[in-house]
Amino acid sequence: MRFEDINWMEMESYLKHEDRVMLVTGACEQHAYLSLLTDIKIPLAIADAVSQKCGVLVAPPLNYGCSSSFMSFPGTISLKSATIMAVMDDIVLSLYHHGFRRMLVLNGHGGNRALRSRLSELTSEIDDLRVVWYEWFLSQRVGAIVEKAGLPGEHASWVESFNFTRTARKVPPGSKPVTPHGAELLSTTRQRKLIGDGNYGGPYQVDDRIMDEIFNACVSEVLELIEFPDPLKK
Repeated sequence: MRFEDINWMEMESYLKHEDRVMLVTGACEQHAYLSLLTDIKIPLAIADAVSQKCGVLVAPPLNYGCSSSFMSFPGTISLKSATIMAVMDDIVLSLYHHGFRRMLVLNGHGGNRALRSRLSELTSEIDDLRVVWYEWFLSQRVGAIVEKAGLPGEHASWVESFNFTRTARKVPPGSKPVTPHGAELLSTTRQRKLIGDGNYGGPYQVDDRIMDEIFNACVSEVLELIEFPDPLKK
């Protein structure tokens, strides 16, 4: 269930017996033949599935992230790292004010790492605030499925091609060679010249059974994390 599905009085009732909430962060940026909001759609779908099973509320997603390297691709909207950290501050402190104490962040965009650092600072500043940071694309369970498939899976390739992130009627057949990842931080114009359509390498799409396996693994993992197991208790 999402915030948009209830009113303030229902929220007040929820907070009488629950202090957990899920936050979704991602980006609005190019993903080749996939939705510009792929980095939001995936973690939000996971959060919705988890919410249906455990009843923890899902806060409105933060649809924008740090995506400056893709600004040469129309539709990309990028926030400065200082901006997104300030916004997250306000979101977390607002939720904390109302009584939320355990927050699980499902981040769908690798460029948002500044948020993780800021959240770590907030948990140090606010002793009873607990935050779990989850990135589905770095999950060991997802990594095992990708390894089993034996296919390269980079940005905007098959690993992000769920039935709810696809927008193009047709995608190129076969697989795209993996774009080398160098140490240089490229300008946005050079980035576009390097990667072309936006896929960094791998097949554009695979059997949905593999994608379902990935999605279900993520839901299972987040269901465990949403219980906030205390590492101080053995």
